[in-house]
Order: sequence, then C-alpha cells, then structure tokens
Amino acid sequence: MQVKESEQWGAETPDSGVPTGVAVFPGSKTVRAIAEKRTTVVHWSEFDRGGHFVPMETPDLVLGDLRDFFGTLR
Repeated sequence: MQVKESEQWGAETPDSGVPTGVAVFPGSKTVRAIAEKRTTVVHWSEFDRGGHFVPMETPDLVLGDLRDFFGTLR
C-alpha cells in the first residue's frame, strides 16, 4: 500500500483552529497538499524564486511575508 507523504505527516487530523500562514516556494508540492486540507489558512503566498534554504537564499521574501502574516494578527 502506498501512503502519500502528506498523509504520513498527519494532514488528515482535525483542524486546530490556529490561524495559519503558508508560503509556497518553487518545488514545494508537499506543503500545498497539507495546507489545502486546513480550514484556518488565513494567509497564502506563492513565490517564483527561492529554494530549499529559503531564509538563506531569499531573506527579503521571507521577512516581508512574515511581516504581512503577523501584521494581520494584531
């Protein structure tokens, strides 16, 4: 039996109710599968650059996105 990676991480668990922000960078297919199962996604960003080490490769994108997300929670 083949198990999807998102199922292995518990993506099928009930929603926690915690506001969630998602940043999708090129090649991030797993995070999309997990995030789309959530009902409390309040912030979604997609970027055309960045890689596996996003904070190191594109700190400007990460910092800007974190500020946008947390700014809405004040």
